[in-house]
Amino acid sequence: MILYADIFWSFRSPYSYLATRRYVALQAEYDLMLNLRPVYPLAIREPDFFEKNHPNWLRYTFVDVMRLAQYLKIPMALPRPDPIIQDMLTRKIAAEQPYIFRLTRLGQAAARCGKSLLFCDAVSRLIWGGTENWHEGDYLAQAAKMAGLDYSILEAEVNSDADALDSEIADNQKALEAAGHWGVPTLVFDGEPFFGQDRITLALWRMEQKGLQKRG
Repeated sequence: MILYADIFWSFRSPYSYLATRRYVALQAEYDLMLNLRPVYPLAIREPDFFEKNHPNWLRYTFVDVMRLAQYLKIPMALPRPDPIIQDMLTRKIAAEQPYIFRLTRLGQAAARCGKSLLFCDAVSRLIWGGTENWHEGDYLAQAAKMAGLDYSILEAEVNSDADALDSEIADNQKALEAAGHWGVPTLVFDGEPFFGQDRITLALWRMEQKGLQKRG
């Protein structure tokens, strides 16, 4: 019996990146289908979030992410470029955002093919794993190939169907909030949300209670 769960996820979230390869490993090991549903990050949904938050929030997040990456033995570096253009001194989000909309639409186009988890895993490894200028050359095309996708088809879909993709992304956000959370990464199984990369083991425990088995 295959069990199903949704993952709500953002390209700008370092915690999403740190969780994704473990989601991939779970799907490979268990009779489990994980549907990754990309959402726009807080910087797009709430542009003043960083300015309103406690000054220590950003600093602590950076320290915690780097520590966690070291603990998990996952390569981690500040993105070059950042998927969100932001002044880190003032924490103000720029009006023009050349990367995040394209990325998230690509993720949703991959979701239409049922391959968003593998695609977003490959792309996040570029963004957060130390690849400089990940947005140039054939980096994204190679990431798509690793997920079993044709990048030219994804890109054409993003260019021709942006409004519909954005509508689907908005539906993802509504589904996340309907499940009882607002942040990423959140795994939702049987209507129950498990927020954060540190709740993966707990989510696995719950799914095993509901009959999850390892693949034969």
